[in-house]
Amino acid sequence: MTLHEQTAALDVKRIGAITLDLDDTLWPIWPTIERAERVLHEWLLREAPRTAQLLITPGVLRELREATEKERSDLAHDLSALRRESIRTALRRAGEDPALAEPAFDAFFAERQRVTLYDDALPALRWLSERYPLVAVSNGNADVHQTGVGQWFRGAFSARAFGSGKPHAPIFHAAAASVGLQPRDVLHVGDDALLDVQGALDAGMQAAWLVRDERPWEGARRPQLIVPNLHALCVALEGG
Repeated sequence: MTLHEQTAALDVKRIGAITLDLDDTLWPIWPTIERAERVLHEWLLREAPRTAQLLITPGVLRELREATEKERSDLAHDLSALRRESIRTALRRAGEDPALAEPAFDAFFAERQRVTLYDDALPALRWLSERYPLVAVSNGNADVHQTGVGQWFRGAFSARAFGSGKPHAPIFHAAAASVGLQPRDVLHVGDDALLDVQGALDAGMQAAWLVRDERPWEGARRPQLIVPNLHALCVALEGG
């Protein structure tokens, strides 16, 4: 892939703000989740050892998550609530106090906010925030302030707090409205082809697909820009 690939008519002059995905855009998510799950397991070993033993059994944690998602479809947009309820179910199954789900989740959640930014993230956030208002739009449960990037953002929208998430248009429209703009005047940047790119395009925004692993674009509607990293995004905007 070249430094950046302009695949449609990117209208740089029209861009009045940028919305940014968080997980796998500013930092890799799975190392963060794996570390947070280790912290959760250590907490359970101390406070609820039977539950800790249950959850190390292969396949149990996945089974609990899937069961919780089916039983609590009303929480589909809220990853925090889904994880908390999965922990509560595990505690019940192990015969331990389900009230421990709250402090157990707190231990997980605190560690989940300890992210390691991609090398290009901080320089890009500085560069972008000097030129555009930035708004975070995420389906995850990262907090921009707790993760240390809040100073670069004018606002943040999470599916959990908003009540619905990407790829549905309302969260994109709300993010644009928060900085006084129409969706057509906003560029959304994210790594997920469906949630970020298709969602943003359907909401009337321009879209930049951040693809660090060189996957080909396979969707019907192409984003205005494909970039391999956030530095290339800045280069494209500066030269547009």
